[in-house]
Amino acid sequence: MKELSKRTEVFTDSVIRRMTRISNQYNAINLSQGYPDFEPPAEITDRLAQVASEGPHQYATTWGAQNFREALAKKHEHFSGMKVNPDTEVVITCGSTEAMMAAMMAVINPGDKVVIFSPFYENYGADTILSGAEPIYVPLNPPDFGFDANALEDSFKSGAKALILCNPSNPCGKVFTRDELQIIADLAIKYDAYVITDEVYEHIIYAPYKHTYIATLPGMRERTIECSSLSKTYSITGWRLGYVIADEGITDRVKKVHDFLTVGAAAPLMEAAVAGLNFKDEYYLELQRHYTHMKELFLDGLSRIGLTYTEPQGAYYVLVDISEFHCKNDLEFCEWLAREVGVGAVPGSSFFSHNTNQFIRFHFAKKDDTLNLALDRLSNIYSKAKKL
Repeated sequence: MKELSKRTEVFTDSVIRRMTRISNQYNAINLSQGYPDFEPPAEITDRLAQVASEGPHQYATTWGAQNFREALAKKHEHFSGMKVNPDTEVVITCGSTEAMMAAMMAVINPGDKVVIFSPFYENYGADTILSGAEPIYVPLNPPDFGFDANALEDSFKSGAKALILCNPSNPCGKVFTRDELQIIADLAIKYDAYVITDEVYEHIIYAPYKHTYIATLPGMRERTIECSSLSKTYSITGWRLGYVIADEGITDRVKKVHDFLTVGAAAPLMEAAVAGLNFKDEYYLELQRHYTHMKELFLDGLSRIGLTYTEPQGAYYVLVDISEFHCKNDLEFCEWLAREVGVGAVPGSSFFSHNTNQFIRFHFAKKDDTLNLALDRLSNIYSKAKKL
C-alpha cells in the first residue's frame, strides 16, 4: 500500500475528546470537554419542536438561510457597532471549527506562516498544518497571560501571513485589552497580515473586563476574518452552527471553500436558532450573571481545597497548577484524576507549544449540583495523591 498523508501523520486524536471518553469510562464528572449540562433557552427548543413538523427540511442557501444571516448581522451590529451586510459578508458554517478551517483555506497558501498565541485551542495548530502552513507560536505568559510585543513583532518579521486570535481565550480565559488589540492591529497593518479571530466566548466575560472586536479598530475591518458560533452563547454545542464575518472579497472565497467542505449548515437548526439571535439585551446580561456565579462557586471551592489556579477573565475554563504534585506526565495525572478522584480534566500540555506538565484545565459550565459534587470529590485529591 502507498503511504498515507505526511501532512496528517503527526496528528493525534483530540485530547479534549479523549478525556471525555476517559471520564465516561470511570464515571467521572466531566469537567474536560467544554459543554454545559443545563438546557438551552426554551424559546429555541420550543421553536425547534415546531420546525420538526413544519420544516424546513431541505437544503438552505449554501452560505446560510436568509433569515438566519439577517438576524445574525443585526445582532452583531448591535454588540460591535459594526455594520454587516448579511448577503455579502456572512457565511454560516457547521460550527466554528469549520468556520476557522474555511477561513484558513481561503487565505493561506502552502508554505505560508501563521502566528498562534500559546496556550491555544488544539485545533489551531492542526488547521495551520492542514492548510500547508507553518505555525509560529508566541507565548502568553502566566499569570495574566500577557504577551511580549517585541516577540510578536519578530513573528511578523519572519513573514507571517496571518495571526489567529482567540478572544476571550480558550484555555486560559484571557480577555485581550484594547491596548493589546491595538498592538496586534498595528503589527497586522504594518506587515500586511490577516487576523483570524475565534470569538465564541464573546458574551462570557467577567467584570471589569470587556470584549472588544478587533475588526472595529481603525484599518482592521478589511483584514479581519471573524469566526464564531452559537454553541456557547445559547448552550447548543451539538447544533454545530458557526459563522464567518468578513469583508466581501474574503467571504466570497470562504463561501466556495465552505460549499466544498460541508455544502451547508442544518436548515431546521438555523430556523430554530433565529429565536435566540433575536433575544434582547437582558438575555446576555443574565448569561453573564449566570457564568459569573458558576465561576465564583467553582473557584471559591478550589481555593478552599487549596489548589492553585489562574483566574479567568472570560470564557468558562480555569487552568489549575499541578506543580505541587510533582507529576512528570499531565496526561497520566488526568487519567489518575478521573479514575481515582472521579473528576475529568484536560492535560495542559495539549494547549502549549512547549513541553509543559504544569497545568490541567477544568471547565465550569455546569449546574450547581454538578460543580458541588465535583468539588466534594476534589477535596480528597491531596489524600489520594499520596498514593501517586
